[in-house]
This record gives sequence, C-alpha cells and structure tokens, in this order.
Amino acid sequence: MVGTSFQKKVWKELKKIPYGETRSYKEVALAIGHPQSARAVANACAKNPYAPTVPCHRVVRSDGNLGGYSAKGGIKKKAELLRMESQNVRKR
Repeated sequence: MVGTSFQKKVWKELKKIPYGETRSYKEVALAIGHPQSARAVANACAKNPYAPTVPCHRVVRSDGNLGGYSAKGGIKKKAELLRMESQNVRKR
C-alpha cells in the first residue's frame, strides 16, 4: 500500500471490519490507538485508493449517518454497497 503511515494504519484496520458490519470513524480511531483522530480517520478514508477492497464504505458517522464516500459513485455507491452487504449477510 502506498500512503502515509497513519493512512496505512487506518486502511489495515478497515480490512478487519467484517462484511455486512460498520464502524464509526471514532471506533476506528480508538482501534488504531488514536482516540482523538476521528476526523483524521475520515480523511484517510477519503484518500483510500483501494476502495472497495479496503472497505472504507463500512465506516460511518457516530450518529449513524453515512458520512462521505470519495470513490466513484460517491455517497449513492456507499449506500448501495452497504445495502448489498446487509442483504447478503447470513442470518444466524
């Protein structure tokens, strides 16, 4: 991966988010040991050139709103990906 050390740390954490689940920018910041860096996590997601393989679409705002999505298709694509994943998750 090509990016700053912080971006790589964020992107590595994003790959841990299970299919069909979401995390908030704050939760990702906590998980990587930068609890005050939710905005920086959002910026790293916005710079993610590996979407959707590195699933930044699975990161949402703390209030549950989608936030942004800088990959092709924008916020509509993010909503579509999340909807598709939630429909394809095996019910336990």
